Amino acid sequence: MTNTKLFLLLGTSLSFLPQTISAAECAVTDCSLLGYTDSACPGSGLKCPFGEGWYCGGGAAEDCLKLGYDKACTGTGYAGGSGETCNGKYQSCTCSSPYTWSGSACTCPSSYKYTCSGTGYSGGSGTACSGKYTKCNCKSPYTWSSGACTCPSTYKYTCSGTGYSGGSGTACGGKYTACNCSSPYTWTSGTCTCPSTYQYTCIGSNQTSGSGTVCGGKYASCACASGYEWNGSSCEKQVLNGAQGNLYYCNDEVVGVKVNGMSFYVAMKDSNGKDWNAANNSCSSYVFCGNIKGRLPNKDQLLTIYNNIYTLNNAISVQGGSRISPNRYWSSTYNSNTLSHYMVDISNGDVFSYDRGDGVSALARPIL
Repeated sequence: MTNTKLFLLLGTSLSFLPQTISAAECAVTDCSLLGYTDSACPGSGLKCPFGEGWYCGGGAAEDCLKLGYDKACTGTGYAGGSGETCNGKYQSCTCSSPYTWSGSACTCPSSYKYTCSGTGYSGGSGTACSGKYTKCNCKSPYTWSSGACTCPSTYKYTCSGTGYSGGSGTACGGKYTACNCSSPYTWTSGTCTCPSTYQYTCIGSNQTSGSGTVCGGKYASCACASGYEWNGSSCEKQVLNGAQGNLYYCNDEVVGVKVNGMSFYVAMKDSNGKDWNAANNSCSSYVFCGNIKGRLPNKDQLLTIYNNIYTLNNAISVQGGSRISPNRYWSSTYNSNTLSHYMVDISNGDVFSYDRGDGVSALARPIL
């Protein structure tokens, strides 16, 4: 049997008592009960004769440190020691996932570098390591790109400035995919622009100002000086047609006049007179403008002409027409008592009635 040294615990002190002893002579064979609690010793320890335990002794702690047994292998990320212990410590440790052994400590892999906090972030993705993640989850519409929660490239418009009324839809980083525009601006090719109809500055010939809403300093049409009208692109001399106050026009030519108190226009010249039929026919076929025809005035209308003859004739003369003569004029009013039509003498206002077929002649002035 191999000789060995046996440690005996005497009170609170440890004494080395070298004795020659055999295994058969030892009543206790449990190494841990005998004090052999280390798994290895650097050079100066004693090995248990009954197993694999060692007793390094208090003076061996410094030797354990020199040999690298300096890791307690406890704390965040540690799963325990790796290999043999010396004085209760290890040369290396095993790590909890996702921690890895760096050679001196359990540390997070370099891929765990994102805190996943801030605008656009909704937290980490997967397992954390020391409060960091390999990637992050993003709030809509943010997306994970190149190590950060960023806005998609379509979010590129600030939607501010002339013609803008704000963003359309959800914002991302203070920008939008499209914008709302103030009227009359419209969203076109990534900007609020004026419609193509807004093309006139309205400072040209015979233009007095813009008409309607302005857009980008331009208008869709212009207001024109007196006597001119907008033709869709410029102010051109106005061609008058129809009633314009006390004058009636046809292609800029005065073809009828009236004075205040009159509800009808008087032609600029007489039509064919003679008997009543000829007078009625000529007035009915008299052309004021285009397909606008005249008519023979009734008795009351002839009396209105008589009552305003001086003012009316002056207005006709000013426009280059033929004055109403102081003679008898046929009316369209029928006298049922005498079976005849009335005529009025413009010189004195007298009223007569004659049968349409008795050959009596009188003048006729069409009205409108």
